[in-house]
Amino acid sequence: MKIVLAGGGTAGHINPALAIAQIVKEKEPDSEILFVGNRGAMEDTLVTRAGFPIKYIKIRGLDRRKLYNNFTTVRLFIRAVKDCKKILRDFQPDIVVGTGGYVSGPVVYAAAKLGIHTCIHEQNAYPGVTSRMLAGRVRRVFISFEDSRAYFKKKTNLVLTGNPLRAEFSSADRETARRELGLGNDDFYVLSFGGSLGAAALNRVMTGVIAENYRRRDFAQCHAMGKLGVETMPGALKAKGVEISALPDSIRVNDYIYDMPRQIAAADVMICRAGAITLGEITAQGKAAVLIPSPNVTHNHQYHNAMSLAKQGAAVVIEEKDLTEEKLYGTILALKRDPKRLRSIRAASAAMGLPDAAKTIWESMKDILK
Repeated sequence: MKIVLAGGGTAGHINPALAIAQIVKEKEPDSEILFVGNRGAMEDTLVTRAGFPIKYIKIRGLDRRKLYNNFTTVRLFIRAVKDCKKILRDFQPDIVVGTGGYVSGPVVYAAAKLGIHTCIHEQNAYPGVTSRMLAGRVRRVFISFEDSRAYFKKKTNLVLTGNPLRAEFSSADRETARRELGLGNDDFYVLSFGGSLGAAALNRVMTGVIAENYRRRDFAQCHAMGKLGVETMPGALKAKGVEISALPDSIRVNDYIYDMPRQIAAADVMICRAGAITLGEITAQGKAAVLIPSPNVTHNHQYHNAMSLAKQGAAVVIEEKDLTEEKLYGTILALKRDPKRLRSIRAASAAMGLPDAAKTIWESMKDILK
């Protein structure tokens, strides 16, 4: 199999493409894989680090604030389509897969124009503009949430796959993870994070939660404050009488979580945003989560992601406008004190989990190429 993968701008678009590439290489070691993306962008870094070749185009997303800038975006798109056609003619792929973001637009569009088999993968419950524009031109649209079906005009090419994840997320073992982290069987472990940069609102509220837990010792916890939090959280905690260096082993505040599969496996409750990949990781392991969707994303897609879980009883959702230290702390204690409800949330989360998403996509691609 010769496959071209395109997705970029954010890790949420790139990591699914990498997961697809990895499953293809696992199943078909002789396959040839080529990525297409922007030079110097995040996809350039992540793809080259993973050891896959990449060709470059120049493209950018739509500017929703300064519409006159989009004249340049249209010109870039037209040029990018021309460049993509040359890349595709040279590589001669059997199939082209776009995993979202503005990078995938000209690649999939060019492939469709050349008569090459095409697919796209949509990570979020509310599809992005690129996915909706391309959906009618491709053989398959891989969706990650059942709720996504309502937003596509054409239904016959939709395939529910979930979000492709690294294998470690489905294979991590709770008992082993907790032992490695020094947690006892009876410890109630809360894991919270807001992404690599950190989420200011979540860090602000978690400062109060950590300080209160430091005094009461109600649960074990680990919070990743992100790069932004490194600058603000130590001082904010100190103002509440808590020195990070003086925290007990049961309360950890880190800049970043480098062992996320193990941490999720060990957690009793997770507190986080509602990015599509994060939700895939949560449901793959059937974890209970308190989701605080970011209101600062296109089309409020994290809210739609979170509500897809909440409607099935698979998560608790607190909107940022309603988020307070008292509300969050109370929610954690309520879950800890109600094992029956916690088991129900976990069961619903596991029922929504699609840990074999990458394999399902690979099998669907094979079916197209029969």
